[in-house]
Order: sequence, then C-alpha cells, then structure tokens
Amino acid sequence: MVLVKMKEVAETYLGCTVNNAVITVPAYFNDSQRQATKNAGAIAGLNVVRIMDEPTAAAVAYGMDKITEVDTDEKNVLIFDLGGGTCDVSLLSIKYGNFVVRAIAGDTHLGGEDFDDRLVDYCVKEFKKKYNKDITNSVRSLRRLRTECQRAKEFLSFSVRGTIEVGYLYDGIDFSTRISRALFEDLNMDLFTRCTDLIERCLSDAKINKTGIDVVVLVGGSTRIPMVQQLVQDFFGGKELCKEINPDEAVAKGAAIQAANLNRQGDNKEKILILQDVTPLSLGVDIIGDKTIIVVPRNTPIPTKKYHVLTTSSDNQTEARIDVYEGESAETKYNNLLGGFIINGIDPAPQGVPKIDTCFEIDDDGILTVSTQVRSTNLKNEIVICKQKGGLTPEEIQTMVEATAHYKAEDEKHKAMISLEDSAQKVKSMSQDPGLAASEKKLMNETAENVITWLNANRHANISEINGQQMKLETIIQTLMKSRPRGGIPYDWILFLSRKTQY
Repeated sequence: MVLVKMKEVAETYLGCTVNNAVITVPAYFNDSQRQATKNAGAIAGLNVVRIMDEPTAAAVAYGMDKITEVDTDEKNVLIFDLGGGTCDVSLLSIKYGNFVVRAIAGDTHLGGEDFDDRLVDYCVKEFKKKYNKDITNSVRSLRRLRTECQRAKEFLSFSVRGTIEVGYLYDGIDFSTRISRALFEDLNMDLFTRCTDLIERCLSDAKINKTGIDVVVLVGGSTRIPMVQQLVQDFFGGKELCKEINPDEAVAKGAAIQAANLNRQGDNKEKILILQDVTPLSLGVDIIGDKTIIVVPRNTPIPTKKYHVLTTSSDNQTEARIDVYEGESAETKYNNLLGGFIINGIDPAPQGVPKIDTCFEIDDDGILTVSTQVRSTNLKNEIVICKQKGGLTPEEIQTMVEATAHYKAEDEKHKAMISLEDSAQKVKSMSQDPGLAASEKKLMNETAENVITWLNANRHANISEINGQQMKLETIIQTLMKSRPRGGIPYDWILFLSRKTQY
C-alpha cells in the first residue's frame, strides 16, 4: 500500500505513468526481506529494476557532486544512516564515478521509533504516578500519546526543553508533563551508544582505522538529535560531520541517480556511475554436528558466485539435504535458516566419496540463488532460496495485484476513521476554552461525545457514513462561527476547518 501511494504521487508530479522503480532498503535487510520488497513492488504494479541499500544511495547522492571535482584521490566515506526504525553504517570508497562498498553494519531494530517508545513508557509511568491509572490497555490513548511524544522528540532537537500535552488522554483526564533534552538523552543513552558500536564494527570489518575516514555523512531524520551527532563526532575525534545533503531526501536522490544510470545503460549510453555493493551477512550450509560452513563471507562484493564442494555423511547415501543459513555463528542454531532442498540421484558409494558441487550466486539486488550438481550423474538442482521463507509465487503475486483496489478502499476507510476520531477529540478539547459561552461549550462537547459514541459502535461503517459524521463536527463549528463577530472567532476554529490531516 505504501508503494501504491508513492507510485500515485510520482505519477501526479510527472504527469505520466510510472512503471519502473529503484527501491531502497536498509543495508541489513536479509535475503527474504529483499525478495519480499520486490514482491510488494510487483503487487503495487511496479517493475522493480533494482533493490538498492539506503546508505549506498545516500553515498551516491553525496558523491555525484564530487565526481567532476579536480581532486581525483580516492576518498573513504562513511555513511551513518539513522532513521525511524533502522540504523545502518556503510563505508564506501569513492573515486570518479566508482562507488565501492567496503563494509556495512546495521541494526534493523534501532531508530526513532525506539526513542519514541522510551518517551511513551516514561509518560505512562508519570500518568500512573499522578492519577493511579494504567493506560497500557487503551490503544487509542497510547496512539495519541505516541503522536505527542514524537512531536516532543523532534522539538528537543532544536530546543532544550519541551512539553508533552494530550487533552482527554484517559478517563477524561488531561495529561501534561515537561520534558528536557537532558532527560530525553538519559532515557535513550544506551540506544545512542549502540549506534557508535555499529560504526566500530563497520570499520573493523573494513580493516580501516577511524583516522582513515575522509568524510562522515549523516543521513536519516534521527541524525538531527544533538546527542547522536555529538557521539558520532566524538567517536571520530571531533571531525566535522557532513550535513550538506538533506538527511530526509538523500536516499531518494541517490536512488533517482541510480535509476537514471540504469536507464542510460538500457539505451547503450555511457554509464554515469559504477556501483559495487556487498553482502550484509555471511551465507553458508550446515554439515554434520549442526555446524555451518561459510560459503559467502560477510561484506563480499556483489554480484558474485562462490563455490563449495559437499559430500555424503554415510555409506551408500543416495540423497542429501542442503540447508542454507545466514549469520556469523559457527553453530547453525544461532543463524537464520533461509531454506533448503533435497538432492537426489547420488550414486551409492562409501562415505565422503561422492562429490556435489554447490554454487551460491547473488545478483545485483542481493538475492541469492543456490544450485547443486552431482559430479557422477550431472544431476542439477537450483532454487531461489528466499522463496522458502515466506516468499510468494507468481500466481500469488497476481492474486494480490488484483486485490490491490480492495486494499486501497480499506485503507481510505481506515484513514477516515482515524481522522474522524482525531477531529472529535479536537472539538472536545476546544470546548474547554474559557472564552466560550456555556451554551457553546455544551453544544461542542455533546456533539463530539455523540460522534465518539457513534464511532465506537460503528467500526464497520462505510466511508460515506464516516464522512457524514465528520460533517456534523464541521457544521457545528461553522454554525457557531456565523453567530460571532469576525474578530471574535477563535483561531482554533479556523484551523480546524482549514486543516487536512495527513497520514
């Protein structure tokens, strides 16, 4: 649904149909996640020509402006990408139009949402301390509280103190608390420290000292947090951080440049850049004793092919199972099973005599195909390993494409219900303005309460019924505005009627 929306935005802006796309993903996305992303693109009606790592895209956005410079020395550029849900660190060497990824490190569960969680937990405890009420079972209260916590987090990026305020948070109680930047940093310091640990791991994998880094580029909205910037800067001994590219737009810009590059290649024109990415995790197969043999080490440049010879584990064995894992442990139980398949047609022979040639092939999108061939019989097996782990068949993708219109309608209805709920809460909060007459307060409060009651009892209402309830709220405000002199209309009323909540 997200990709369908993005496709619509692009088509509206360009005034033409968009069929092809380059989609960026966190650098530490595994094989299954990358294939799932391609499937989502197909369901959204897009031909995904390339899956691209987000930090690599950011490096392209930074480096393209440097290609034409007189300085032709190779530069080591570290991309620190901290967004809403993931933290990725990539080290690239850039020279002319060549972008070579040296190493990547990442955490797919570290980002702005985690910082929001800490603030929400803090506020829940404060609310319970003040009013002896637990709001953890109220989904609506937690959602409204999270929205305000997110705003406070963003405000603290340029102010040392802020306020979290939520009207009628729970049981009709208004909640308000002061939050300082120092308190926010204290709540999240262990998460911030994990970010610098990732930088250290990336440098270690690339076998480069921190003094060998020429440029440190910040990408992602969460890099606006002052403490994050301070910790990264301190890690590199006070080196000035590169903030010349917009952290929110850098990844999209890099993907657009790559799309243009791929389009030029299709037209047999000269390439404007050359990208070489790496594998985020090691890939291997299991052997006797639940041990993993690494076939493709972490940070291997892609596309690539790696070979390994397997054999039988018992006498007269005629078939064998190949299980493929990703991870860094020598023990399979600590790694992630991607999938597997059975090899048939092995000639009976003593243990260790048959030879099975195994090939791991990773394409430009980072998607893995594993193939095997028994030497004595030339019998071949091949599988795109990610399909064993929640992947979709072409038939399943086509079914979902046909259902996209239904999902879109459901999404619009869901957004309308959220908008109606927020509007009702807003009118209820506005009714407490001390400057209003008692009759105005009563009318606004009763209308809002009626809408909330209707919403709770009609969760399966259609979108026209939901819009009808929205009109009731707007009509009340419009009616009250007509009875007031122009200069006496509260600004909140004007804002309520003019704003369109975006989700």
